[in-house]
Amino acid sequence: SADRVLAGWMSNNASADADIKRDLPKLQQRSRQIIANTPYGKQAVRTIVGNVIGSNGIVLQSQIKKDRYGKGLDAEKNDAVEELWREWGRYDSCHAAGRLCWTDIEKVCCSSLIESGEVFIRIINKKFGRSRVSFALEILESDRLDNNYEGVANNKNDNWRMGIKHDEWQRPLEYAFFTEHPGDSAFPTKKKVARHMILKADEVIHLFLTDRPEQTRGVPWLTPVLKQLHHLDGYAESSVIKARGSSALMAFISSPEGELNDGGEIFEGDRVSEWSPGSFHYLEPGQNVTVPNFDSPSGEFEPFMRACLRGMAAGIGISYESLSKDFSQSNYSSSRLSMLEDRTQYKSLQQFFIKGLHQRVFERWLDMAVLSGAINLPGYETRPDKYKNVKWQPRGFEFVDPQKEVASAKEAIKAGLKTQAQVIAEQGGDIDELMAARKAEVELADSLGLLFDTNVHTEQKQANIEANTTSESNGGKT
Repeated sequence: SADRVLAGWMSNNASADADIKRDLPKLQQRSRQIIANTPYGKQAVRTIVGNVIGSNGIVLQSQIKKDRYGKGLDAEKNDAVEELWREWGRYDSCHAAGRLCWTDIEKVCCSSLIESGEVFIRIINKKFGRSRVSFALEILESDRLDNNYEGVANNKNDNWRMGIKHDEWQRPLEYAFFTEHPGDSAFPTKKKVARHMILKADEVIHLFLTDRPEQTRGVPWLTPVLKQLHHLDGYAESSVIKARGSSALMAFISSPEGELNDGGEIFEGDRVSEWSPGSFHYLEPGQNVTVPNFDSPSGEFEPFMRACLRGMAAGIGISYESLSKDFSQSNYSSSRLSMLEDRTQYKSLQQFFIKGLHQRVFERWLDMAVLSGAINLPGYETRPDKYKNVKWQPRGFEFVDPQKEVASAKEAIKAGLKTQAQVIAEQGGDIDELMAARKAEVELADSLGLLFDTNVHTEQKQANIEANTTSESNGGKT
């Protein structure tokens, strides 16, 4: 209702794109400033990227079947695809500029989404570095898209909106990018180049989270907390200055003979303008000073900071502990609850990346890998989907309470509620790799005559030998 209390509640009925077009440049500028210059902005990015992408990125696992009936996997072809993918993922092969490996590209895309709300990945069908595949990626910052571009539509149903040309169904057709970054004025180009480069939609992957229907562009993830982070940073700075002033200012001394300075002359107009710890400042006759109360920050500083950071953590979508690195206010139960809540959010973002970035890049890469002759996949032209069937393994999350959770996982496997593969995948592992490594480990221990608690079959074999020996010594009686 529009009563006296709510009269100042301003709102509008603008479309998503109308709001974004008006506010996006300023939101992005402020978001970058907050992330670059405040510890909590930087920590938010570091936490999300680390938990969504991890140190090794989201790993490809090819799932090519042996035959059309889907019985078993073709290990040879799967290994060939995975090996070629890893080879292409080197910094000089997958990135057009030759600076980022595939895992770095994943991390840059994630951090750009947080900072700018969107990122553009340009697909270039060309070989770079040591790559055997005519395929590479260029990462374009959001600023490169001309937000005000209004080109000519060839079809009456097409329209340009914030640098993107759409058809009547709002499917993107073309993107209007600046040839040079508009903020790169410190390094003006010396060559004459066109102001814009128009790229077809199939050359660009536009990655952003959609919050409203018919939304064309993304907004920075820190938008709900930018104002709070800015004010909190200013509050913390003021508190530090207040504490420094309190500890530095010692005393003023008034002398009948005038201001003294180790016997030297005092120039007219010279004033006390700086404070230093343990100093005494002399004043001229008749001068007085009123010393403000420079007490160090009161006991309200920490509770106020915590309250603000809790609100910011909620707005960003991570826990207070992850944002502040303050675990003094939490116990085991609350920490575990917040960690599980965070992981649900991270897993959702992992699926967003898998479907929006990884699968799309892989399918285009595989097309070019076959066309380039880098890999031989019989019948690919007629049945490409057979070879594009892959599984992506994102980073897993370690047990919070290993003793209890391992026991719970064992019971779930026994009851048929989970498989070993599921439990291993939740930790970020792959059952095929684990089983192969486990087999090699057990065989090595056996060959060296080593017996460990984990070598169950070895223990059983030793027990059988001992039982047989006992039986023979007793004349066949056990």
